[in-house]
Amino acid sequence: MKKIILFISIILSIHNAFGQNIPTNQIDITKLLKFTNDNYDMGKIKFGKSTEFTVDIQNISNYNISLDNVMAGCGCTTPKFTKDQMLTPGAHTNVVLGFNGSSMGVFSKSATLFFSGNLTKMVSFHGEGVQ
Repeated sequence: MKKIILFISIILSIHNAFGQNIPTNQIDITKLLKFTNDNYDMGKIKFGKSTEFTVDIQNISNYNISLDNVMAGCGCTTPKFTKDQMLTPGAHTNVVLGFNGSSMGVFSKSATLFFSGNLTKMVSFHGEGVQ
């Protein structure tokens, strides 16, 4: 009986040390992660001049969540991030999105962030390409 209690205690300790699973019924990602600059206004950008901005992500949940991938909506956008980075409760990470400045006139671009637990978040940026 003591061995069973010890075994259960060890399992519970390991589970608590590595965090809890994200609930599969959790749909609203904004209850788990806080995003800053997820709809960024670049303003006026000189045509052909590359620029970048940073999306800050904070884990506001009690779960460990990993940033698994970032996919840009087009070839003019380049993401920089740490793949499979684990975000413990309260932790921050950044995704830097670069834009090559290849648009004249008003533009709107996006990237999709993929997290553990089948969570996704589309972030966007917009501005105006000028001469």
